[in-house]
Amino acid sequence: MNAGDGAGDSPISQQEQILIFSNKGHRKVMTILEAKAIGCLTGAAVGDSLGGSTETYSPEQIQERFGGFVTGIVPPFNVNWQTARPVSPFHKGDGHITDDTLMTEALIAVYEKVRDHLDAFSFAENIVPQMIEFERWIPELERESLIVHRVFHAEKWLVLKLHHAHADPREAGVGNIVNCGASMYMSPVGIVNAGNPEGAYAEAIEITGAHQSSYGREAAGVFAACVAAAMIPGATAHSIIDIAIKLAHDGTRSAIEAVVEKADSLNNWQTSLAALREAFRPFDSVGENYKEPGPDARKPSRLKSIEELPLALGFLALSKGDFKEGVLGAINYGRDSDSIATMFGAISGAMHGREAIPIEWAETIERESKIDLISNGKKMAKIASEIAALDKQKWSTRESTMQALLAGK
Repeated sequence: MNAGDGAGDSPISQQEQILIFSNKGHRKVMTILEAKAIGCLTGAAVGDSLGGSTETYSPEQIQERFGGFVTGIVPPFNVNWQTARPVSPFHKGDGHITDDTLMTEALIAVYEKVRDHLDAFSFAENIVPQMIEFERWIPELERESLIVHRVFHAEKWLVLKLHHAHADPREAGVGNIVNCGASMYMSPVGIVNAGNPEGAYAEAIEITGAHQSSYGREAAGVFAACVAAAMIPGATAHSIIDIAIKLAHDGTRSAIEAVVEKADSLNNWQTSLAALREAFRPFDSVGENYKEPGPDARKPSRLKSIEELPLALGFLALSKGDFKEGVLGAINYGRDSDSIATMFGAISGAMHGREAIPIEWAETIERESKIDLISNGKKMAKIASEIAALDKQKWSTRESTMQALLAGK
């Protein structure tokens, strides 16, 4: 598979091992798999946290509130965040991760238990306990609680359909509002299938049948494939985008093509926010007022797309994979900015590793959210390595069987 030749990208070295320096200057050696897994999960969490402060608002509202573009970790959009939005009294900003990262950690825990590829049944059996049985620190609630008390209604659907309604996990996502909820936490699937975007797409499509349908499920598969492609040494922004377009279907593919084509004609994110929004608009089902979607919003369609993945890939093209430039574009775009930045951050982080992410952002988020992103990355790298060994064994058995079948009588 060709990794592409995008000028301006600076991927991790293709050596078998790379040197990473800790904050105290001690030299450490880790594999590229570990470095990329750490970068992916760190990038996703950083994007998620930075985007939380600007989520649901327009670029104009964001600039008015913060006195210009947001350039790092900022306080909540609403000073009185406890009462400004009673339906979601969450402390966004100040280095707090949101449900995007909470669900990512839940999926990591599922892989840690199963230690193999997931299907709809193993996913369903293990994701629900992560949501309703195990308390963990919820930064936006400033206390330990269950994930189910933080996630959006579209993610609560997993508990409703799988735990209470005992639905078949292969089709439990049918009937849910179609959104990015299943896509936002699929980066572990990409890590497990590192270098195999087709496998990542298939696995994500399989397991998210329990959560989503239509273009919400399709985007989950494509995003996982993008992460798997970004894990390839030498991957570039456009090698990843090419794979996304190759694997995507229907409105998802058309939206990615339209947004990336527009992004390629632009020079910087600061002057590109309105143009990227205009490129995506024909595929949108939510409408201009993000907090008040119309009566036809979030319904299944072969012509529509979620906004988050095409925009993440648009910022990937615009920034040529540069983490800081792309994530700042994503958070200043507004709307579902935390998920756009999560997806961009996961892809860019997998391309370049944690060293491409501003250390003050990563360390502040880890401290304020009480999360160990390096440990999570190492954990996923180990699991991915184990699963790759199982894959090799399975393929060897199949190859021997085919040789026997093709032999003469």
